[in-house]
Amino acid sequence: MRLAFPVFCFAFVATCGAAEPPALLKVNQSGYQSQGQKLAVIPGKNQHTFQLVALPSGKMVFKGRSSEAQLWAPAGETVSIADFSQVQTNGRYRLEVAGYAPVELQIAAQPYAQLHDAAIKAYYFNRASQQLEPAYAGVWARPAGHPDNQIKIHASAASASRPTGTVVQSPKGWYDAGDYNKYVVNSGITTYTLLDAWTDFKDFYRERQWTIPESGNNMPDLLDEVLWNLDWLSTMQDPADGGVYHKLTNLNFDGTVMPHQAVAERYLVQKTTAASLNFAAVMAKASRVLSEFEAQQPGKAALFRQQAIQAWQWASKNQAIYYQQPKDVSTGPYGDQHLADEFSWAAAELYLLTGEQPYLQQFFQLAQPAQTASWASVAALGYFSLAKQANQLTPEQRQLVFSAIAKVADQFVAQHQASAYKVAMVAEDFVWGSNAVAMNKAILLYKANQITPKAAYLQAMQGLVDYVLGRNPLDLSYVTGFGIKSPQHIHHRPSEADGIQAPVPGWLAGGAQPGQQDKCQYSSKLPAKSYADDYCSYASNEIAINWNAPLVYMLAAFSQPIPKP
Repeated sequence: MRLAFPVFCFAFVATCGAAEPPALLKVNQSGYQSQGQKLAVIPGKNQHTFQLVALPSGKMVFKGRSSEAQLWAPAGETVSIADFSQVQTNGRYRLEVAGYAPVELQIAAQPYAQLHDAAIKAYYFNRASQQLEPAYAGVWARPAGHPDNQIKIHASAASASRPTGTVVQSPKGWYDAGDYNKYVVNSGITTYTLLDAWTDFKDFYRERQWTIPESGNNMPDLLDEVLWNLDWLSTMQDPADGGVYHKLTNLNFDGTVMPHQAVAERYLVQKTTAASLNFAAVMAKASRVLSEFEAQQPGKAALFRQQAIQAWQWASKNQAIYYQQPKDVSTGPYGDQHLADEFSWAAAELYLLTGEQPYLQQFFQLAQPAQTASWASVAALGYFSLAKQANQLTPEQRQLVFSAIAKVADQFVAQHQASAYKVAMVAEDFVWGSNAVAMNKAILLYKANQITPKAAYLQAMQGLVDYVLGRNPLDLSYVTGFGIKSPQHIHHRPSEADGIQAPVPGWLAGGAQPGQQDKCQYSSKLPAKSYADDYCSYASNEIAINWNAPLVYMLAAFSQPIPKP
């Protein structure tokens, strides 16, 4: 069955709920850009003639033949590609292939605008310490959870000025994922990515609103949302020495309850080098961003600047304080013992904040090869920030930064071109949060295209966005509330416990990966098909703030003019 939209069943999809045969045409269920690449996947070992019919007229506007069929090993599928990129007129269409159920699709100048707003508003739904009122949250309104104004210092985090059991305040922030804890390193890459969306797409965001309590307050809604988390992050630094606590957490994960029903004692746990460096990098970037909004946020830029420098100083004195899970704590460890990438990222951000050359020297001394960004692998982020401010670099430094990004982007292009699905995802990408891997790959391709526009970069970017929005082996739009078929049972405590049939909209499910660490029932062990739309499946169907951030970034990117060669 093709399922009806749980929240936003667009009017242009007339076949919601219609029965279809097992072999389905796979399309981007949110639509295609007028001027962009437009591909559909046809399962089967043969080439096929296909046609695109305009709706409601029924007039055929394009006829073509699919590519030669190829095997895509991650899914164990042989498929061919229907390319209708030549069709650039906005409207509703039906893709027809003999022997397959037709599928309807949309071509539009900005097909992702509504989807973008839902993906960023998902953060509002995951706010700690705030009641979600019906005016902003609709049916997902709920009481406030976790005021976090009486947090205890855990024994692992004790110091002379804050001994074990000291009570401190650490309100606000976003719940990390399907659980109710708050982790600095994961918040770090999340907050950076959203700040970077502001940096790269200011024109898109200056007036854009999506109905949050701060809408209309003379600050862009994006920065209002990010400030909710920055204000929490600011409290995670020990003011006595500049070190940053790794996480704010219960001792154990909560049950399947709403936030206000989760009332277990919460703690600040262990200062770490990784948390301090993530904090330094993010606060440095936040200080630069907020310097433009001194009137609206007086003193914030200066505070975050000071905190960033202090966190760097602590990390420089404590270069190998790795997170070690205390025996009485069982929540997410987010452990990382390779910190050269964190040092180089923080050095890049502090150089851009202060203009002081020793930071830039540190970056180039410590710089790691760029690769797909993740919470544990942040080397690319320093390159991204420096590339944006390349006029501050020498020609030699500029070339090092540009070539580091381009080298990886070219690898992704090769993966895209070799893929039967025309998506730059290979077997090793199907890890926990594979959909975030896809979106972070797309960001790197976007950055490379900003440096040197290439059609191949644009095609690979579009292929990755298509993948998470439905052109995948599961025929699933992985974002809740969007597409003909989308996740209904994400591993997200509010969505499971609120008594509402539809999940909170705008969340990107983690995605297929063969680890199956949750021991749930899966219909396949193939990397690109190992997914279960079941609350049980935290390994494939959980949501997380760091997975949504690159989705938000890419949807904003595709809502702006992108440089073309």
